[in-house]
Amino acid sequence: MSTKLKLIMTTLLAVILLAACGSSEEGTTTSDSGSKESDVFKVGLEAGYAPFNWTQNDDSNGAVKIEGSQEYAGGYDVEIAKRVADALGKELVIVKTEWDGLLPALQSGVIDAIIAGMSPTDERKEVIDFSENYYTSEFVIVTKTGGDYANAKTLADFAGAKITSQLNTTNYAVIDQIPDVKKEVAMESFSHMRVALESGAIDGYVAERPEAISASTANPNFTYIELEDGFDVEEADSSVAIGLVKGDENIDVINETLNAITEEERQQIMEQAIANQPAAQ
Repeated sequence: MSTKLKLIMTTLLAVILLAACGSSEEGTTTSDSGSKESDVFKVGLEAGYAPFNWTQNDDSNGAVKIEGSQEYAGGYDVEIAKRVADALGKELVIVKTEWDGLLPALQSGVIDAIIAGMSPTDERKEVIDFSENYYTSEFVIVTKTGGDYANAKTLADFAGAKITSQLNTTNYAVIDQIPDVKKEVAMESFSHMRVALESGAIDGYVAERPEAISASTANPNFTYIELEDGFDVEEADSSVAIGLVKGDENIDVINETLNAITEEERQQIMEQAIANQPAAQ
């Protein structure tokens, strides 16, 4: 073989090797791009349940950008989500999701977790797993300031009242414990309930105490009744936890993170959330 031919063959071989290396690098880039998805922690919430979560127009007070939107989400749930994302070493992404769409979104992989003031009821535990509780509250009834039920103290005092709460929640189920109550059709969100209460379409709605404080803080026409007898509920019904897919490998880290937050600190975070909520929420 001539020297010239050897040189041509050597050059061709070098080009082939370089091309192969280039393909390998491109493949690595694609792989890296795919792995970046695992560095994201997608959390689903309504962004409409203050003070647990709400929507606002900027990133003030630590609000996080909502995926696919120019809006931001803030609130107690968002603060908890930040801590969990940090512990997992992932970037927090908020996915605004309607309440009834949260479980399907989790099960289909659209989101990685539900951090939305959701109670770990036995019914929900049949289809998803839950973390340890990250907040425990009590049920109260939000009503009109100066209205017919503003001085109520017991469940019996709400006899004949038009009461509702959110669809597919324990809040709505416990209404049956009020004697002779006029149980209205469940509503999609608490913002709808506030409008209905303001207009007189309902006399009150059942809420967790933080939401009631939020409602009365945002609107002086609202007050809330802490009942002397109270509703008969299981602890799981008055607590909130993080919803996860069955067998989620991160549950131990998530539980360690939640358990590290003292009760005093949880109350401080909630009080700050109530103070930070937008006036319209």
